[in-house]
Amino acid sequence: MDCSICSAMPFILRPPRNTICASCYEAAKTIITFTNKYDSSDNNKGILDNNKQTNYAVSPAKGFTNALKWVKEMKEMEEELNEKLNFLSGFVAAFRHQIHPDILVKPGNNGPPLPAHRALLAARSDIFRNLLDSDGCKAAPTDTITFEELNYEELESLLEFLYSGDLATDKVEKHVYSLSIAADKYEIPFLQKFCEHQMLGSLNTSNVLDILEIADTCSNPSLKETALNFIVKNMEDVVFSDRFDAFALKNPHLTVQITRASFMDIKNKRSPI
Repeated sequence: MDCSICSAMPFILRPPRNTICASCYEAAKTIITFTNKYDSSDNNKGILDNNKQTNYAVSPAKGFTNALKWVKEMKEMEEELNEKLNFLSGFVAAFRHQIHPDILVKPGNNGPPLPAHRALLAARSDIFRNLLDSDGCKAAPTDTITFEELNYEELESLLEFLYSGDLATDKVEKHVYSLSIAADKYEIPFLQKFCEHQMLGSLNTSNVLDILEIADTCSNPSLKETALNFIVKNMEDVVFSDRFDAFALKNPHLTVQITRASFMDIKNKRSPI
């Protein structure tokens, strides 16, 4: 008999004769379990959105009615967040159209300076705030601060991210390593997470050594562990690549860690269960 949910035939609900297929049954259980989990978690932790708590009781929800209510509330929250993002996008316009900038930031390769806003830089990073609070930055608005480790394009991408919280895909792919180092140096957690997510999403045998090096430089243990595990699983492709020789000469301590991780993997595979 056709499923009363996913069948193309327009059945009218007539319990108990209606049937449900195995896939719809499992999907229904998954949806209800998922919504109950987050419903209970949000209420028990008192998670609020705009000082408004969800309408669910702490007890587990039952059936698709509460699941549908949960989905509708999530949609309303999404719309509110989109409105906030549109409202905050004025910062991006201020950067792109140079609206009342009060400081210049300069790349380390003697490139042209970029206009920026002290208040936004200070709000994005405690390091920037401390730098701007120093005596050297309290003079005229034509004062500049220099980012020695960044070239012009990298600095422009950093500023664009600080103003918008996002970055075009081509710029991310080109500058993710330098941005990750800048995020670590200037203590910008959101940019750190953004870069980590991008590196994990693009992890392959061609870039894993670069990602391992960045993870080590930025003291990111989770990213480093993921890169090491990936190298161990793809040892032959990585070790015999053209990139590995230069990497080993530059990073002998990481080469040792790769070797040890590989031996531990071999040992674990040989050990009896």
